[in-house]
Amino acid sequence: MKLTILGCHSATPRVSAHPTSQVLEIKNHTFLIDCGEGAQVQLRKYKVKFSKIKNIFISHLHGDHVFGLIGLISTFRLLNRETEINVYGPKGIKEFIVTQLRLTESHAGYPIKFHELTSKKSELIFEDKKVEVHTIPLKHRIYTNGFLFKEKLGERKLNMVAISKYPEIEVCDYQNLKNGKDFKLQNGEFITNDILTTAPTKPKSYAFCSDTSFTESIVPIVKNVDLLYHEATFLNDKIDLAKTTGHSTAEQAATIAKKANINQLIIGHYSNRYNSKDAFLAESENIFNNTVLAEEGKIFEIS
Repeated sequence: MKLTILGCHSATPRVSAHPTSQVLEIKNHTFLIDCGEGAQVQLRKYKVKFSKIKNIFISHLHGDHVFGLIGLISTFRLLNRETEINVYGPKGIKEFIVTQLRLTESHAGYPIKFHELTSKKSELIFEDKKVEVHTIPLKHRIYTNGFLFKEKLGERKLNMVAISKYPEIEVCDYQNLKNGKDFKLQNGEFITNDILTTAPTKPKSYAFCSDTSFTESIVPIVKNVDLLYHEATFLNDKIDLAKTTGHSTAEQAATIAKKANINQLIIGHYSNRYNSKDAFLAESENIFNNTVLAEEGKIFEIS
């Protein structure tokens, strides 16, 4: 699992401060999470192949999280894309894109499937054999979701030392063993699967919590995740402003991490009113020690 930060600042883009966008690579998927202005330039800068992006997750319809999407969709067409793209986002995301295409007399030239979200409860929105994605209902000025990305439990691992003791077990039997089945010898004796295999690797998980006021309702959803991104627009000196604008402080983000028993916390979405990020880190570490700052181009890997 590999996370690349494309942008991690709030509101107004600057030369070295890009709005929210991330790429998560997990089990042969390349998921784009939010698409602030300039996202496609950042994708090129950090060498993410456009053709690998088949699923885009948009947390909400504020510009610093979605204004880059129409540009990216247009570029896909210029690159002669034919593969379907899936866009998951709030109700209105389809109208937002289709209207821009219509008014500019443009067309995608490839299938776009919109999955519009309205539920205020966590729901499963993507699933295949290896990965599932759930929404994380957040508390912002408009309808907003975070997203929980979870690997599914994989196959069991073959214990070749144990298997070698039973000549009857052939290569063609290996998949059944990986699937957890016991092996029956010709004399009728069963060799239990736990003797012939070991447990699969623990599934990894990542939770993205976009713009939100402090809300403990998300704690059960993100409980025990390996990596949590939680917005921290303000420091605690602006806690009243955070509440008014539907945002969180670094201390509040750390409190969620601590209550949810997560492994590592990333904070971002910094307000441009602050000249240094050091105070964000210090404020968060006072509550939750394993905190890191989001920075453009920074890569996080869960091995």
